[in-house]
Amino acid sequence: MNVHVENGKIVKVTGMKEHPLNRGRLCPKGSISPDYVYSTDRITHPMVKENGKWKRVEWDDALDIFVENLKEIREIDPRSFATIIGMPILLGGSSTVGFIRRFMDVYGSPNCFSPESMCYRHEIIGYILTLGKFPVADPENSNCIVVWAHNPHASKPPLAWMIERARKRGAKLIAIDPRKTKVAEMADIHARIKPGSDTYLAVGLMKVIIEEKLYDSKFVSGYCHGFEKLRDFVSNYTLNEISEKTWVDEHTITEIARTFAKTKPACIVQGVNALDQVPTGIQNARSIAILHALTGNVDVKGGFVRASRVHSKNLRLQNLLPDVPLGIERHPFFYQVWETHLGEGQGMYLYDAILNGDPYEIRTLFIAGSNPVLTWPESEKTVEMLKNVDFLAVMDIFMTETAKHADLFLPATTFLERLELVDYYSVIFGIPYMMLRKKTIEPVGESKSDVEFWLEVARKMRYSEHFPWNNVEEVIDWVLEPTGYSVHDLTEKYPSGVWTGEVRYGEYMQRGFRTPSGKVELYSDSLAEMGYDPLPAPKDPVLELYGQEISKDYPLILTTGSRNVYFTHSQLRNVEKMKKMLSEPYVEIHPKTAERYGVNDGDYVIVSTEYGSIKIKAKVTDGIVQDVINIPHGWAEANVNALTPRKPADPISGCPLLKAVPARISRA
Repeated sequence: MNVHVENGKIVKVTGMKEHPLNRGRLCPKGSISPDYVYSTDRITHPMVKENGKWKRVEWDDALDIFVENLKEIREIDPRSFATIIGMPILLGGSSTVGFIRRFMDVYGSPNCFSPESMCYRHEIIGYILTLGKFPVADPENSNCIVVWAHNPHASKPPLAWMIERARKRGAKLIAIDPRKTKVAEMADIHARIKPGSDTYLAVGLMKVIIEEKLYDSKFVSGYCHGFEKLRDFVSNYTLNEISEKTWVDEHTITEIARTFAKTKPACIVQGVNALDQVPTGIQNARSIAILHALTGNVDVKGGFVRASRVHSKNLRLQNLLPDVPLGIERHPFFYQVWETHLGEGQGMYLYDAILNGDPYEIRTLFIAGSNPVLTWPESEKTVEMLKNVDFLAVMDIFMTETAKHADLFLPATTFLERLELVDYYSVIFGIPYMMLRKKTIEPVGESKSDVEFWLEVARKMRYSEHFPWNNVEEVIDWVLEPTGYSVHDLTEKYPSGVWTGEVRYGEYMQRGFRTPSGKVELYSDSLAEMGYDPLPAPKDPVLELYGQEISKDYPLILTTGSRNVYFTHSQLRNVEKMKKMLSEPYVEIHPKTAERYGVNDGDYVIVSTEYGSIKIKAKVTDGIVQDVINIPHGWAEANVNALTPRKPADPISGCPLLKAVPARISRA
């Protein structure tokens, strides 16, 4: 975006036409950035809690309080200090994430956590286990696009715009989703699938493609490992059985498979977390990769592609500390897949460490840009967890539901008040591009960027040997050294960014696949050796985690986490312009389901699971399938994560079940 500043104040923002991602367009969240920066709800000075009340303190005092606590904990057990970072940090830029992890390396704690305990990481793991790398779909150049459990108009508008452009030039479009999203309304085929049954559908598509010999025989015979085992595996399932499990009729299953296999090139756009948060999360991602491989759509324009990465310096001091983070002994692939080190713990094990000291105590917790009270499962336990640590520091922009439980509040800058390197376009969108996010104004009040904060903490901890930089500019210059660019270059010469390489079409022909077999692993020996399913075996979430009996008491399926274009997770709900667009939460219910329970549109209902209950307004709509109810997350007024389980569901990754929870409703 272009940020227009007058007299040191942002007056408006506009889209940057020369940027290859958004091409001058902004979503509503981008458009209201000034309202976010200058919100009257912002807290712009450090505070410490004394006798249950907040007291303003100077930054030096706040730093001393934090550092003294760190020194005390380090003497007991450095592993007892843990950090949680949220999406503003994780996608804010790689240098901030690396900087925080560098500090943890020096301090001696492996316990870094992020939202990837519940989303996206599982997709990365599944693709790497199958292909040895992490490609992305290329809808812009595709002739058949399958949008699977994704609502990009609400969650990733630039991707939606790519799909719209492809659609205008005649690309076929298939949507797989229990909800009638905008993509589903545009689609040639809309498969209204039962939440949590996606692996069954994937197996059905493989079955049709293999048995009708629609697969790319040359690619499969030359570059795939385990085809015969996969062929025998899918033959065990009938389309009738798959139809019953998925609620998708046999004709539609066959039509999707034939359309995807016969139209070249084709790609599948996987949802960011919808396929992760079930017992087969990793296998869902593997299924997506396998379908691309069977049809020869790997490393081809319009298929599954990988763009050149930015070759910058890694701020991590070392990849492996003596101890692995919490949860990794049970889920080793969550931490490392072969030579790919992913670098953090499985957050669902943080609860037991704090509440029960299992396997050891976490005494101090630092949370930045994250609001786990609203975004982590089993929120009652989350609150209990936050209250149970000896010391909780929160760095944020607002007094969130999580920050209310802190002992120390540290004011953070917004993304328009800090300098950051943005180099993830290739990973997320397949665009080999890099840009410096400029500091457009001086920080409001006393707010600091995360790197500025950790530089000061490192000095007070006497870690200067490992943190030799004086400011953020020096840190980013160090990171940029291998690229040949500097902060000055990316600020003055190339303010709109630079291309960093190319999309690597035909990559496998030059380097093969970096898997143990050197091929696409349709059958995974690595998973088999660890005792996991080597093929994408479907599982019914309810039967797998609860048993059939629970359906008597909780006959509906609750799916959570749907996005809307006005908010990101729990962010922006206090911005007045956004509140006017969507002022309160709701539960989506199909008219026939609502009729069965005597519920009318606009009524308040009680939604319950075995974990809790919430009161929420009903939105009666045919935009969702019968017997499924949908509640977005991020609302303090009706926190859906009071209803969700924290128990790891996926045996490989440890991801919890958030997409197919047994539930019931009643009139309030």
